Amino acid sequence: MRRKSLSELVVFGVLTFLLMITAVYATGEYGQAGNSNIAHWYLYEKDPTTWEIVEGGAWGKIQYNIAGPTFDFVFNGHGLTPNTEYSLIYYADPWPGNHPGALIASGTTNSEGDIHLMGSIELNMELPHPDDANYPDFAKIWLVLSSNYNAATNSVGWNPTEWLFEYSGYPGGITYDDTDIP
Repeated sequence: MRRKSLSELVVFGVLTFLLMITAVYATGEYGQAGNSNIAHWYLYEKDPTTWEIVEGGAWGKIQYNIAGPTFDFVFNGHGLTPNTEYSLIYYADPWPGNHPGALIASGTTNSEGDIHLMGSIELNMELPHPDDANYPDFAKIWLVLSSNYNAATNSVGWNPTEWLFEYSGYPGGITYDDTDIP
């Protein structure tokens, strides 16, 4: 039996790694779940000086329909400040996020710091909106302290140590097609 060369083993290892990454993406861990109308995205607590994910920090996962007349979603967050009101928002760059931005849902964490939000909201816009600096690539969905969010103006104050941000280390991003907009 012929022995494999080091270069053959390296190529095999790289191909195996790429297949594993493709399998994770295809399962819908990030982005669209196969050919379905459902997508998933993770939000993480980040260090506001480096924007690296805080190891062992708070996190959440949003599941949403990528197309439809309403933005249908389920969000579960963990490791947050207990008994605190949070808002799930569409943050549209640039600062302060009201280009146009939108409140998706609000709720209070339980005594363990977990939150469950779900709903079907009429956004009357696609994500990202054309006025968002991230258009047409992706929309930012954040979980922020409700006390830092002004729903009347769709703008946020800055207290990023208490928030969850989209995971930007993976290709693609959150998009939503509002099917009842002409």
